[in-house]
Amino acid sequence: MDVTVAIGAGIAVISGIGAGVGIGIATSGTVQAISRNPEVSGKLLPMFFLGVALAESTAIYGLVISILLIFSK
Repeated sequence: MDVTVAIGAGIAVISGIGAGVGIGIATSGTVQAISRNPEVSGKLLPMFFLGVALAESTAIYGLVISILLIFSK
């Protein structure tokens, strides 16, 4: 395996850090909002899960790209 491919795959996997931070911030905001006003939980939770799914898909795309780079040759 070429060194540049390994470096590229490592950089692609770093997107998981951003997804983790984004999910943590979204969870924190959702918990704070629900604890301040429990009546809005029905409106907040669907938006929260949509945001978490979009953030997690970013990490999955990074993983797929890194796997494609590693096994491309």
